[in-house]
Amino acid sequence: MISLIIPSYNNLRHLKNVYTSIKKHAPEAEIVLLDDGSTDGTWDWIQTQDCIKYRSEERVGHTILYDKGIELATNKIVGILHADMIIGPNYIQNLIKHLKPLTVVCGTRIEPPLHPEGKEKIIMNFGLDFDSLNIEAFEKFVLEKQIEFKDQTTKGMFAPWILYKEDFQAIGGHDPLFAPFPYEDSDIFQRWILNGYKLIQSRDAFVYHLTCRGHRWSEQVGKDDNYYKIVSNRAARNYLRKWGSWIKNDEFQYPIISPKYDIGFIIKNCNSQLLEVLEPWCSTLYIDCDYKEYINKEQSNTSFDLSEKIKPYDNEKQNYILVEFDGTKFNQNSYYIIQNLSEIIKQSNELGEFELDIFKISILNLTTFEYLLINL
Repeated sequence: MISLIIPSYNNLRHLKNVYTSIKKHAPEAEIVLLDDGSTDGTWDWIQTQDCIKYRSEERVGHTILYDKGIELATNKIVGILHADMIIGPNYIQNLIKHLKPLTVVCGTRIEPPLHPEGKEKIIMNFGLDFDSLNIEAFEKFVLEKQIEFKDQTTKGMFAPWILYKEDFQAIGGHDPLFAPFPYEDSDIFQRWILNGYKLIQSRDAFVYHLTCRGHRWSEQVGKDDNYYKIVSNRAARNYLRKWGSWIKNDEFQYPIISPKYDIGFIIKNCNSQLLEVLEPWCSTLYIDCDYKEYINKEQSNTSFDLSEKIKPYDNEKQNYILVEFDGTKFNQNSYYIIQNLSEIIKQSNELGEFELDIFKISILNLTTFEYLLINL
């Protein structure tokens, strides 16, 4: 019927809870447990459970392991769960009733008051850690809310979700550019939309989500660990390189896709600090400072060829849109414009030249390239 994929890194205490909840509320589901090089006894425990088992000898991250788990799954329908989630009564039934080909259905998260409220979730405290969960109260609450929200849907997308395995694999799965994590989810959500998939949130399929315990808050709730800070910064820069702008969602967390333009920055009086800030935000940079040291330092963090992206200032300009400015005049307001440049160009929607703040912007061609990002 359905396979549920759950990667875990040193999260055995949480993993036991999600496994127990599946066995209780979805005993027919196939469970795929993937150990991400854990050192807390996760693999020893997994080997004693009724599930498909996989172990990575070293930590590779859930971006890779979601895809590995879906590859190992034997059912036509697949879904993911975080190790720090537990499912409620009727979870599977209330997802599958909305599922069709080329459709992705996500559940509704109930979370403790650790993050800002949102229309896509319910804030309710049923415990702040693996050993303080009030599971009985959570399940009672779920049954009450399923009456209130019976068969209701909204547009939103986030974990946990399900879809047909063939639809997941049709676009190549998650992009390993974002391994080990994060932002692999925002990337694949946008690729699904661009490929014509319908995204649905089932408002009566509930999980309790402790949040961030799988990869971010490993030592103390609310405190980011150093590994997360490093890989998150790297993934964020790669997201900008790929999509040309930062993540945007509506009030229900449905992705808003900005156009991907071919933009070249022409920077007079550039420096290494400015190069580091601006490089991810464009297709090409034409600069008048030495950039070899930057490439040597940064190239290992991305699959984009930086030697092709960064050019001498007087190199022939081949981009459809050129943004020329003096680096000595660049300030916080200038950076705000860069962050919103795709929307500014979209609103302009005409060829020609104009000046904005310190920038001289030449629009030669308004062709966009986001649809080229669908398949890996």
